[in-house]
Parts: sequence; C-alpha cells; structure tokens
Amino acid sequence: MHKKAEALEVEMGGRLGKTGMETKAEEWGDLTIRHITVPAHNDVTDLLKGLPGDLCQCPHWGLMLSGSIHARYADGSEELTQAGEYYYWPPGHTGWTDEEASFVEFSPTAQLLPVLEHMARKMAK
Repeated sequence: MHKKAEALEVEMGGRLGKTGMETKAEEWGDLTIRHITVPAHNDVTDLLKGLPGDLCQCPHWGLMLSGSIHARYADGSEELTQAGEYYYWPPGHTGWTDEEASFVEFSPTAQLLPVLEHMARKMAK
C-alpha cells in the first residue's frame, strides 16, 4: 500500500482551523498513518486536558520531516525531536513547537481515535 501525503484525507484542523494544525490521515490495517503540519508556537497541552493525566494516551512512531517538536512525559522528562529523526512517543505525553514542524506518524487506530475525538470536542468550544 502506498500514497502521497497530499492524497491523504484531511483528518483534523486545516490551515484555517483554530490551532493552525493540519493533519491528513488514513487507516492502514490496525494503524493510522498521518502527515501532520504544526505551526510555530503551538502547544497541544490544553487540548489534552480531561484525558487521563491530561496527556495523550496513544503511542506514536514517526519521522520528523522538518522543524522540531518538544515532548513532555508523565514523569516530567522532556525531549526534543528534530528534522531527520525517527521517534517513539509512548502513551502519557504532550507536545509543543517553537517553529513550524512537519512529520509522518504511525499510531494504533483504536488508541488514537479517543484522543482525536477528545481534541475535536475541545476545538469545537
């Protein structure tokens, strides 16, 4: 299976959305592949409030294409994922950007959907 990023369906946001984030996604088997662009100075922490620990509870594997993203975990540790790096973010994380970032991510669909539904409800307010 293969597809160009621009051919993926818009999942959430869009350049004109409240957050400025744009996610395009498609389910492939038990995983959801996503191409995500996040503007500079974006923090998803507020969108995660109300989830267990106020953190994303879905694991993600991916590749940072451009820019960088800071991740903070439930234990308080932080790390920076930069362009050209592969990553794994375990359940129990949040993130923010200092600069625009673009990345490809793979996540288990069953764990991702509750997080996306929660974020969508928060963005609708």
